[in-house]
Formats: sequence, structure tokens, C-alpha cells
Amino acid sequence: MATIAELRAHRNTLAKSAQDLNAKYPADQRMPDTDATRLDELLNQIEAVDADIARQNRAHQLMADNAAAVHEAAMNAATVTPGKQSETASALRAYFVGGLSGLSDAQRAEMAARQNPDIRNAMSTTTTTEGGYTTAVEYMKSLEVAMKSYGGLMRVAQSIATATGTDMNFPTADATAEVGEIVGQNVAVTPADTAFGNITLSVFKYSSKSIALPFELIQDSFLDIEAYIQTVLAARLGRKLAQGITTGSGTGEPRGIVTAVAAGKTGATGQTTTVLYDDLVDLEHSVDPAYRSMAGVGYLMSDDALRVVRKIKDTQGRPIFVPGYEGNAMIDGGAPDRLMGRPIYIDQGVPVPAASAKSILFGKLDKYVLRRVMDLTVFRMTDSAYTLKGQVGFVAFQRMGGNFIDVGGAVKAYQHSAT
Repeated sequence: MATIAELRAHRNTLAKSAQDLNAKYPADQRMPDTDATRLDELLNQIEAVDADIARQNRAHQLMADNAAAVHEAAMNAATVTPGKQSETASALRAYFVGGLSGLSDAQRAEMAARQNPDIRNAMSTTTTTEGGYTTAVEYMKSLEVAMKSYGGLMRVAQSIATATGTDMNFPTADATAEVGEIVGQNVAVTPADTAFGNITLSVFKYSSKSIALPFELIQDSFLDIEAYIQTVLAARLGRKLAQGITTGSGTGEPRGIVTAVAAGKTGATGQTTTVLYDDLVDLEHSVDPAYRSMAGVGYLMSDDALRVVRKIKDTQGRPIFVPGYEGNAMIDGGAPDRLMGRPIYIDQGVPVPAASAKSILFGKLDKYVLRRVMDLTVFRMTDSAYTLKGQVGFVAFQRMGGNFIDVGGAVKAYQHSAT
């Protein structure tokens, strides 16, 4: 069986051929039947390869959903390379292995300089030498990159980091419908004050849940304990955050983009799982052209929704989905999947096509703002619950949130018919 890397390489070859063939003809020119047939064949082959890749990814995902597989994946990525750890990485490793008492005087001083008083005082009630370790910025950035693989919206949304978790208020005003007037001599003008609103960007405390490791694994010098913990944190925190920023209610969790945006186009009766070419045209034009001309504009949908739209053809019989390929960045940079000339971002948190579901979003997706409080704090636990089993426990906390900061309709959704 071909590996995922081999399947992707084969897909790239097919996709490049499909893009080259599609680019031979202007959008208003009908493609000759011979080339149209060839393009259909290429797209069918790409779809078959995509199905093979999806099956292998699904198998890996099912494995990653259980603790043993997460452990195995983390172990495979966590081998120490001697001499290639920074000073801050070495300090974090020393803390993971030996707790606060395992740090050198210099490392302890550096750690204290990064932490706030609340964290320094958050010591274990059973072991006074244990406490929270506020990770260095470089570790936090690495974790953030790893978390992005769990949701397409994370890769395109605007991301900000703040030093505190105080609510951020964004004043809003939608003046798109306001117009002036013509007045006569000595006639008073008509009052028309702009209505201002407010959108709050809050953060919520996310937990990795407890991670238990045996003494032997921690003490073995070959294991890069930082990489191991990072893999587990990315899986747990990334999945939970991705769920909130797509469909979160906004009460006790982030307000997800699907929850926040209005429907720009609703399918006709009977379109409970389908979408037409005209629907996508209407969806694009439901977003003001002032937004459509900006950077960061594209489609957001699940893989199930992509499977539906990639079969649609325009009035010239040409598929509106153009497959992307991973090219050599030094030569051609590759090309992303595109729908009607716009980039596509896949996020499995977006609802699949179903009655009344908002399954396709279009617009300026970076109007969604992700926020995290700078500190990621990891606690090391050596109380009796772990010691009696020959284990050390770890748990991490990160304050994060997200909201759609917009009142002008920068993103709209295609909503399926209820019946």
C-alpha cells in the first residue's frame, strides 16, 4: 500500500496537469469536448487518490483518539538530539524531569522572572517544591503551530496574544445604510445618529486534562520530554479550541464563526444536502464588494461539503473546483485548492451538509479573531495518587478565546433548506 507521502506526490502530479489544462481556456470560452473529457478523467483520478488519503488519515485519526496511540506518536517525535536544545528548552526539560528542585539557580531565576506572583504562589499543598512552570515564548509558539493542524480556521484567522485575560471590547458601528439629504434654505437637518454596539472578546481557561507518565520514561535521557508533552497538549487543547471557534455558543465558550455569521443564501426547498452553482454565486455576492476585494477572502467548509461542491460545473461545463498541489516553494510555490477562483480552507468543525445547516462560509475569514493570554502554565504533580503508581502527573492550563469581530457582513453562510 502506498504511503500518504506517495499518494500526495501522485496527487500533485495529477492536480498540476488539471490546472494546466484548465488554464488553457478563458472563463468565457467553452472547453473542447476532448479536453473536457480529459479534465474529468484527471478530476476523477484526483478524487480517487483523495479518498485513499482520507482513509489513511482517518485510520491515523482513530488511532490518535486513544491514549496509547497519542503516546506512540509522541514517542516517535520525541528523541533528544544532543546539543540542539536552547537554554530555555533545557530549563523546561529539567523542570519536567525533576520539578522546581531540578532547576539550576540560573534557571530558577529565569523562570521566576517570567512568572507572575499568582503563579509563583500556586505551589502544591503536598509537595512544597512543586509548582506551575510558565513556559517560554518559543515553546508557546511551537505549540501554537502544532495546534493549527486541528482546524482550518486557526490557519486563516487573526491571532493576538495579550499579557492579561481582561475582556477586550471592540466598539462597532454599521453605517453602510446611512445617507445624507438635501435641505432647503433655513430648513433644519434631520437627526440621524449612528448606532454604536460592542463585541466582547473574552478568554476561557482550557485544560489539557491530566497526563500521567511513569518515572522510568521521564528519567530516560533519550526522551525529549518537551516534545512529548507538546504533542499531547496540541492534540487535546487544539481539538477543544477548534470546536469552540467554529460552533461555540458564546456562553461559557467562544462564539464560533458559524454561530456568528448570517445566511447569505438559503437553498431552495429540497436542497437539504445539496448546493448549486447559482447558490455559490449568490453567496459570494451577498458579501459586500468592499470585503470581496480584500486579502483573506475565501471559503471555509468541511471535507463533506467540499465533496459536494467539487462535482459542480459552471455554465460552460467547466468544474468550478480547481485542485491544488504542493509545489516546490523555491520554484513555483504550489497552488491551493480553489473554488470559483477563491482559496478553500477545510475545517472539520464546520457542520456537514444537512437540513438547515450552515455548511459553507464565504468572506473575509480573518475577521475572526483568536486570542490567547501569553502564559501557558504546566503543573507537575507528585502527590500520592501518582507516586503509588510510580508516575508523575502533568496538567497544563491556557486561557484562550475567539470571536467574530464584524457587524458589516464580512462573512456569510450558505444555509441548506429545512425541508
